[in-house]
Amino acid sequence: MGSLLALRLKQLLDRLSHVADAKVERLVFSVKTRDITPQVRAFLLQGARMGKVATVGPDRLPHVIPVWFHLDGDDIIFITGNNTMKAKNLRHEDHVAMCVDDEQPPYAYAEIEGTIKISGDPKELLDWATVIAECYMGQERAQEYGRINSGPGEWVVRILPRKVIFEDKIAEL
Repeated sequence: MGSLLALRLKQLLDRLSHVADAKVERLVFSVKTRDITPQVRAFLLQGARMGKVATVGPDRLPHVIPVWFHLDGDDIIFITGNNTMKAKNLRHEDHVAMCVDDEQPPYAYAEIEGTIKISGDPKELLDWATVIAECYMGQERAQEYGRINSGPGEWVVRILPRKVIFEDKIAEL
């Protein structure tokens, strides 16, 4: 996939060199792939950005909810209660989308579409809940929030990416 990206960037730069005398309004970095690239990984893990997970219910109505998340290789991990609307929808339909955005100029976002795997394994749940909590609450409160978020009825949800879209510097002139 890296060679395809390099080829597309070279093609873009070649096209831009032919219009060197023309004014270029803006250049948005955009990638569409099946993989979490190093640039997308860095974006997703920078700070404590919230993911917005979109599911579809049995009535075919969409549901979007913010989640804390982390990465495991290319998989995206989040925790949810098994009685939430999100969990009910995931039991019905295993396809999801998640958007993570940078709300500060020049703006950026990553959109990940994929399928999910669910686990209720207590050790895995505590481990991931603690890792995720450290990102959002800090090391000093990670254990506390890890225990809270890994209680009975909680799940580890793993998004297996099928499509990744990333756009960076959207409003940069």
